[in-house]
Amino acid sequence: MPIVNYTLNIKGRLLSLREPQVMGILNVTPDSFYAMSRVQTEREIAERANRIVAEGASMIDVGACSTRPGSTPVTEEEEMRRLRLALDVVRCELPFVTLSVDTFRPAVARMVVEEFGADIINDVGEGQEDMLRMVSRLRVPYVLMSARPTMRETLLLFAERVQRLRDMGQKDIILDPGFGFGKNLEQNYEHLAALEQLQVLQLPVLVGVSRKSMIFRLLGQEPAQALNGTTVLNTIALTKGASILRVHDVKETVESVKLVGKLGCYQGQAEDRYRG
Repeated sequence: MPIVNYTLNIKGRLLSLREPQVMGILNVTPDSFYAMSRVQTEREIAERANRIVAEGASMIDVGACSTRPGSTPVTEEEEMRRLRLALDVVRCELPFVTLSVDTFRPAVARMVVEEFGADIINDVGEGQEDMLRMVSRLRVPYVLMSARPTMRETLLLFAERVQRLRDMGQKDIILDPGFGFGKNLEQNYEHLAALEQLQVLQLPVLVGVSRKSMIFRLLGQEPAQALNGTTVLNTIALTKGASILRVHDVKETVESVKLVGKLGCYQGQAEDRYRG
């Protein structure tokens, strides 16, 4: 697949996505589906953040409100409380890391950008009007997710929301097909099989399949056993044009990016020889 040099404007600094970036997950929730991703104390938050960066991730995605199937979202006030605790620690430990916040609430998005300088808003709410207006005012890169069951519906949603964002002046938009959201097992794999279709919108794509049920249920496992399956699907996503991988296991994902990137170099050389 042709390499596109997408960039993100992070406070005036252009972050190139020519080489896919790894986004490490930091959950300050007691009920995330993967228990090993949960951190609660300041020490745990600091250790997790530093490990994410030490293993090679360029981004940290902080979440404080579980969106796992069947969960009940915490109140807006509690989400803000958890985020203030976590972001204060992360900004102190790693002041220059690219910081993403996972939230579907506009008031939370405003708080994390204005109080902590969050660099990216990662929205699992499918781009509701109030959130679109908020991120267009905040002028930070925005992850737009789809919970639609088919790729056709996902493409239609993205086309409509992207145009709405453009009309509001939003520049940096990232597309997330929403694996695990509003899709059954087959629909998740249909989205992955057709992932390259999203390139028609000429925007970077974020893929988050890490240890999700589309892996462990198919293989008869628990989330703790789903690292190998995650690595396989992340590798497939890279070959289909993913620009960002959102993961629990950073080291293994960074290795996948390097290996797939090396293969791409040789494929490019072979194509050049063929054309010559």
